[in-house]
This record gives sequence, C-alpha cells and structure tokens, in this order.
Amino acid sequence: MLFIPKKSKFKKYQKGKAYNRINSKILFNQLNFGSIGLKALYFTHLTSKQILTLYKSLKKVIKKKGKIKFNVFPHSPISKKPNEIRMGKGKGNINHWVFKIKPGFVLCEIETATLQLALRAIKYAQIKLPIKTKIILN
Repeated sequence: MLFIPKKSKFKKYQKGKAYNRINSKILFNQLNFGSIGLKALYFTHLTSKQILTLYKSLKKVIKKKGKIKFNVFPHSPISKKPNEIRMGKGKGNINHWVFKIKPGFVLCEIETATLQLALRAIKYAQIKLPIKTKIILN
C-alpha cells in the first residue's frame, strides 16, 4: 500500500523549475490542526515509501489515543530509464512518486490528550525520516 495518486492529467511530467528557487508563499508553515508538529528545515524530496514509513511509525505509537494530520502526498512522478539501455528512444517509465518540500513546511501534526505521547511519537518518526526536521509546539 504505497501512497500514489489514483489518476493524473498526464502520464509523464517534466521536472519543472528548480524547486529550491521557487519564491512562493508557504501555506503550511505553522500548526493548523494539532498541538505538536514536524517541520522540514531544507529543500528535498520525500518519496511515497518514506511518507508511508512516517505514517506507520506515527500510527504505531499513537494508536487510537489521538489524531494525525498529514500535509504531504506524493504528486510528482519521477521517471527513470532501465539499466544498460542505450541513450535516446524517448523518456523512461515512471519509477516512483515524490513530494517536493520547502524549508518551513509542516509535514504532519498530532492532536492527543497527552503531549508526552505525541512528543514520543514525533521523535520516533523523526528518526525514520532522511531529512533534518524540527519539532514545533502550538
């Protein structure tokens, strides 16, 4: 069960602009839902496998004692040509899906009765992620 879109407008997409130079307003830079959250500190990609690992690690600790809100979903497909294939002959097939992250983006938020449980879950999930993150409180 990986996070991938059910359907997209086009089969393959171009890379687009360098996402570290995009100067747009960040909508998810503060907590909107929960009392504790996880904020990214620099530009990167998160693959659907990494997002699924984040989801499972939070669910493992929280169980049914709280609610989790995710602000990430992989929308951008990344294509790759197979190994030992000559150059040319068009673009490769879709290999995996990613979500492009900007610094200050809140990845997930947790709302629980006890702040201690939420903090333990966030720290456990922080270890699983390949990016530097910061814990923010409301």
